[in-house]
Amino acid sequence: MQVLITGSSGQIGTNLALRLLADGHQIFGVDKRPNEWTNEFQYVIQDLGAPYRDFSGGIGSVPYPRPDVVVHLAANAKVHELVTHPHRALENINLTYNVLEYCRAQHVPIIFSSSREVYGDIHRYLTDEAQADFVYTESPYSASKIAGEALIYSYARCYGLPYLIFRFSNVYGRYDNDIGRMERVIPLFIDRMRKGQPVTVYGREKTLDFTYVDDCVEGIVRGIERLVAGTVTNQTINLAYGEGNTLVRMAELIGAALEVSPTIHVEPSKLPGEVSHYVANIGRARQLLGYTPQVPLAEGLQRAVAWNLEWHARHRGAE
Repeated sequence: MQVLITGSSGQIGTNLALRLLADGHQIFGVDKRPNEWTNEFQYVIQDLGAPYRDFSGGIGSVPYPRPDVVVHLAANAKVHELVTHPHRALENINLTYNVLEYCRAQHVPIIFSSSREVYGDIHRYLTDEAQADFVYTESPYSASKIAGEALIYSYARCYGLPYLIFRFSNVYGRYDNDIGRMERVIPLFIDRMRKGQPVTVYGREKTLDFTYVDDCVEGIVRGIERLVAGTVTNQTINLAYGEGNTLVRMAELIGAALEVSPTIHVEPSKLPGEVSHYVANIGRARQLLGYTPQVPLAEGLQRAVAWNLEWHARHRGAE
């Protein structure tokens, strides 16, 4: 199978590409930045948010091998950065449009990476796939994911384009410590604690559903297989672990994995656009994909910390 992955230099994209390669598939990646983790698969550097009109063999002037499926992961993904720079939300919408037009021209199905953010905060205890209420959009980032979903639904109805939409939740693990580019909470806390520095949690009761990257990738792979086979199409599916943990608990588990006693400061949650409580209903993933997550948070953080320490040991001179 030939799989085209947009956002192939990111955490999920890199892990997914390497998993698919190990399974014997062919991978072609597209990203606007180089992949600093691996050179094991072919990719091109291209900004998919630019305006394009020729989708016959690729996007713009870049030819692509014709894929069997497109996994569209590329996005500006930091919620608070898009609150500060909302034009990046518009870029997300533009690049999703471009990828959809490519898929329409090539008659290729698409898997779209959406987010728990589409649920907002008002329905914090109602996270079935049918319960997203777009009236309560919390941020430009969540609006861009809602718009991306809407475009995909419209392409399915107007052009018969098959799709799967996965709503991810706080994916963590390997290939996720480039905090200079994007400051994500788990690699940030690992980095600070290993240096003996305090960490700050905003919101003592803030509860999220953390998903180890191998579980996320397993769900995507199952989706790819079923979408290409035509056995599961045109579905919107939560892909998470299905269990809530507070950020305080997450920080304590990182400290335990590092074998340190962390200094954890707790401040009121004050950042605009935040979702304060989310636990995924993963019933549809279980039913349609046979998906059963394997890695609870404590074990996943042990793995994430081990990978992080190993990576820093190998790159000690670059720090």
